[in-house]
Amino acid sequence: MSPIGLQRLPGDILFGRGALASLAQTVAAFGRRAVVAADPFIAATPIFATAMADVARLDVDVTVLSAFEPELPVDTVHRIAGEAAAVHPDVVVGFGGGSALDLAKTVALLIAHPGPLSRYYGENRVPGPVLPLVAVPTTAGTGSEVTPVAVVADPERELKVGIADPHLIPRAAIVDPDLSSTTPAGVTAHAGADALAHALESVTARSRTHVLDEHLPVFIGRNRLSTMLGLEAARAIGPALPSAVEDGSDRRARDDMAWGSLIAGMAFGSAGTHLAHALQYPIGAMTHTPHGLGTGLLAPYVLQACVVAAREPLALIAAGWGLTGADDASSAQAAVERVAEIMDRSGLPVSLADIGVVRSDLGRIADLAMGVTRLVDNSPIRVDRDVLLGILDAAFTGDRSLIPAGTSSDDQESI
Repeated sequence: MSPIGLQRLPGDILFGRGALASLAQTVAAFGRRAVVAADPFIAATPIFATAMADVARLDVDVTVLSAFEPELPVDTVHRIAGEAAAVHPDVVVGFGGGSALDLAKTVALLIAHPGPLSRYYGENRVPGPVLPLVAVPTTAGTGSEVTPVAVVADPERELKVGIADPHLIPRAAIVDPDLSSTTPAGVTAHAGADALAHALESVTARSRTHVLDEHLPVFIGRNRLSTMLGLEAARAIGPALPSAVEDGSDRRARDDMAWGSLIAGMAFGSAGTHLAHALQYPIGAMTHTPHGLGTGLLAPYVLQACVVAAREPLALIAAGWGLTGADDASSAQAAVERVAEIMDRSGLPVSLADIGVVRSDLGRIADLAMGVTRLVDNSPIRVDRDVLLGILDAAFTGDRSLIPAGTSSDDQESI
């Protein structure tokens, strides 16, 4: 039996240059009081001021909340949710990078349901609808504008934690590539690396069947719908990411990155991610480094471990990049090599040592990552602590040849 396909998406997705012009009418359709979670840098730009003025002209009271840090500490979420609740908003807008969009999601959640936020960590724990959400990404990275996931940093947990629930999917997503045109090279690299990791992990995720009379998990594994989207995302992002980093004014690269990030969000919002993200949760918290930097650094090592178990999907990724091998095995390896090359050209570090991890940290990272079961269980290979330590050791030394090919999960299905 082939795995079922599933897409849970916003009711409206607007993509293309000039799409931002639709924001005012989109917001006004949900009510007369709007709270906007905006990146501090974005909130100071003329394009943001113009967009907010357009919303206000439609008799919508706008409250902008922009005093928050990247990577979203949970205490910040609670503080801003309290400020937002005092306004009694009808709609919450996220305007910025992944942190702004995830803040909007968690604020909409905490206005509708009692805190603390920790009661919703994990999958399918939000009891009902949240306030209507409108998402406007300004970086090509997280895909959060179309996903059921929000990620926060919780110091008490020693790792970043995710809330995954269909109720967090925005009601509308507005993706305008013009908004990313001034994104600095470093932010472009880290966000884009995360988008590529989303595409790659959605295509290589474990495939499995589900009993339809049971409550489906948020991440259902690789399926035909997610694979189609993930392959398109990888095809677009692969060549565009280094180009966008090297020349931020490259309009074609910016368009392809915005498109690829959006489609990758659709793909992993259904299929899910796996080991690069599971490992990055503790690494990001430990090193205080950007999420996309970690997932991008780890992606070649994780794919190397999966190169046999995920041979066919990796060969499809290679084909999308015009890489051909003598057989699927050589094509799959070529895809892994190209991923490493893309991350290197985009300026990402090669090893965990480069971002402050020390060898004595590796065991603790593996232990914490094993606790992220919704991602570990989504891997195409059988995973235990030793498998993760093997990936981490290779990533620490910067040598993928140290990684043995993982054993395929027993219950993978053909798609």
